[in-house]
Amino acid sequence: MKARDLSVLLGVILIIIMLIIPLPGWLLSVLILTNMSLALIVILVSMNTQEPLQFSVFPTLLLLLTLFRLGLNVSTTRSILSEADAGGVVETFGSFVIGDNPFVGFVVFIILVIIQFIVITKGAERVSEVSARFTLDAMPGKQMSIDADLNAGLISEQQAKERREKVEDEADFHGSMDGASKFVKGDAIAGIIIVLINIIFGLIIGMVQMDMSFQEAINTYMRLTVGDGLVSQIPALLIATATGIVVTRTASTGNLGTEVSGQLLQYPKLLFIAAGTIFFIGLTPINFLLTTILSGLLALSGYLLLRQNSEEEEVIGEAEEDEAQSTAMKETDNVISLLNVDPIEFEFGYALIPIADANQGGDLLDRIIMIRRQLAIELGMVIPVVRIRDNIQLEPNEYRLKIKGNEVASGELLLDHYLAMAPDMENDELEGIVTKEPAFGLPAKWVNGEVKDEAELLGYTVVDPPSVVSTHLTEVIKQHAHTLLGRQETKQLIDHVKENYPILIEEVTPEPLAVGDIQKVLGKLLKENISIRNLPVIFETLADFAKLTNDTDLLAEYVRQSLSAQITKQYAQEDMSLKVITVSGKVEKLIAENIQQTEHGNYLSLDPEDQQQIINIIREEAEKASIKQDTPVVLCSPAIRMYLKQLIERFMPQIVVLSYNELEPTVQVQSIGVVNVA
Repeated sequence: MKARDLSVLLGVILIIIMLIIPLPGWLLSVLILTNMSLALIVILVSMNTQEPLQFSVFPTLLLLLTLFRLGLNVSTTRSILSEADAGGVVETFGSFVIGDNPFVGFVVFIILVIIQFIVITKGAERVSEVSARFTLDAMPGKQMSIDADLNAGLISEQQAKERREKVEDEADFHGSMDGASKFVKGDAIAGIIIVLINIIFGLIIGMVQMDMSFQEAINTYMRLTVGDGLVSQIPALLIATATGIVVTRTASTGNLGTEVSGQLLQYPKLLFIAAGTIFFIGLTPINFLLTTILSGLLALSGYLLLRQNSEEEEVIGEAEEDEAQSTAMKETDNVISLLNVDPIEFEFGYALIPIADANQGGDLLDRIIMIRRQLAIELGMVIPVVRIRDNIQLEPNEYRLKIKGNEVASGELLLDHYLAMAPDMENDELEGIVTKEPAFGLPAKWVNGEVKDEAELLGYTVVDPPSVVSTHLTEVIKQHAHTLLGRQETKQLIDHVKENYPILIEEVTPEPLAVGDIQKVLGKLLKENISIRNLPVIFETLADFAKLTNDTDLLAEYVRQSLSAQITKQYAQEDMSLKVITVSGKVEKLIAENIQQTEHGNYLSLDPEDQQQIINIIREEAEKASIKQDTPVVLCSPAIRMYLKQLIERFMPQIVVLSYNELEPTVQVQSIGVVNVA
C-alpha cells in the first residue's frame, strides 16, 4: 500500500487508541496541534475549490475529523480529571483566556460555543439540507437536458456519459453533506456537555480526592476545562465554517478569494459613497483623524480600481476585437455567407454615387420602392429587394444589373446631362453626345442643361439620369420576372390566395399539382409578359384541367385562354381593334403535323429549311408593322400557338404570339400581313 493510504489507516487506529489508552501530556499537545492544522487546511481548501465536487471527500473527512476531535476530548478529559493536567497546549490556552478571572474567561468560552452552535453549525446544517433537496429535485430535469443535447447532436456519447456521472456525483455529494452536517451539530453539543462534565466532576475530584480548596479547584479545573474547550472548539468552528462554504458555493466559477474581492469591488464608484459617508461621520464627536484616514483610503482604493478597470477594458476590448476578427475568418458561417446570391443587384461606379446617396439628394432608393410597387400591380408578384452597391471595378459612369448573380444589362449615365430621344435622328443637328437609350435601344443624345429647353422645343423626349436608370431597371425586371419567381415565392402567392379561397387551393395543391408545377405555369405566363395578378382565375383553370393533364405547357395555354379578357385589354387598342399578322392554314398544318409527342412532353420537330423560312417571313412582316408604328402581334390557332412561340422566341423574343381563343369576341381583328410558305 502507498504511504498516503497507510497514514489514513494509522490515523483511524490512533483514534481508537485515544478512546481506550491514556496518553501522556506531550503527545496530547502534538495531537491537539495536529487537529488544528488539519482544520486550518480544510477551511483553506474549501475556500479555493471552484465547485463542491472538487472536494467530494469532504463528508467522509468531516466524519473522521469529528471522530478524531472527540477522541482528543476523551483523552484530555481523562487527563484533566485523573491528573489535573492535559499538556502544555491546553494549559497555555486556558491561562491566556482566563487570566486572573476564571469566570470572565468561562463566559468568553461560552460565547464562543454559542456562536459556533447557533450561528455556524445551525446555518451549515440548514444549507446542506436545502441544497440536497433542490439538487435531488433538479436531477430528472438535468438528465432530460443531457438526453436532449445528445439527441440533437450537440454532445457526443462520451460527453453525455461524463455529464450524467457529474449529475449523479452532485446528488450523492449533497446527500452526503446533508448527513455529515449532523456530525458538526452533534460535535458542538458533545463539546458543551464535555465542558460541563469537566467543571462539575473536576471540582468534586479536586476537593474530595486531591484535598484542594474550592478556590484552588475552580482555578485549576476552570483553566484546564476552558483550555480543553478552546483547543477543541476552534478546530470545530473552522470545520463548521468550511462546511458552510462548501455547500453554499454551488454557483461559483473561481476560488472564494477571487470571487469575494471581484464581486465586492466590482462597483468602484460605490467606494466613493462609502468614503463620503465615513468622512461625514467624522464630523460628529467620533475621532475625526481616524475617519478621515479611513475615508481617504476608501477614496484612493476607488480611484485605483477605476483606473485599473479602464485599462483592463481597453486591453480586453482590443483582444476581443482581434479574436472576433480572427474567429470570423475561421468560422464556416462566414464563408457560407459568401455563397449567397442576391436576386437583383444594381452596381455602379463611384461617379454615380450621388444618385443613390440620400445625403447628396439622390432618390434612387425611393424610385426602386415605387418600381416594386408598380411591378407588383402590373405583374402580380412581389419583386425581391434590389441590392444596391458601388463597385470600384466599374468605370466611373457605368452601371450594371444582375439577376441571380448574372449580368443581364449595363449602361452609362452622365449625371450632369439629360438624355434626349427623338423618333428620327437622321437629320438631327442637336449638339450632344450620341448614345442609345439603354432600356429600348433607341437612338439618343446626352445633352447639357443649356440645350435641354431647345431639345424639348424640337420635340425630343428629355429625361434625367435617375429616370433613365429607373426605366431600364423596370424593363429588365419585367423581362426576367419568370426567373425571379421561384418555389418559395410561389408558395407565398399560394398562401396569399388560400386566405380567401382555401377550398380552391386544396383542390389544386399538393395534389394534383405540386408547388413546382404551379411555379412553372406562372413562370411561362410571366415570360410572355402576362400578369399573374388574377390568381383566383388562374387557380380555377388549374383546378379544372390539372385532372386531365399535368403537362405544364398545356396548362399554361389553358390559363392564357381563361385570361382572354386581360390579354385583350393588354394588346387591343382603345377602339377594341387589333392589327395582327395571321398564319396561313398551310403553315399551321405544317406545324401541327410536325409536333412530336413523348412521355416527357411535346415538342416541334420541323425541317430546318421550313423553320428558317417561317422565321424570315415573320421577321419581314414584323419590320413592316414597326415602320407603321404598329405593335407586331402574330395570331394563330390555339393548337400551334405554343409551338410557334417556341420557334421564334430565340430569334425575336419581342414578338407577341396570340391564339384566337385568347381574344374576346368583341375585338375587331385587322390582318396587316400573312405568314405563308411556298
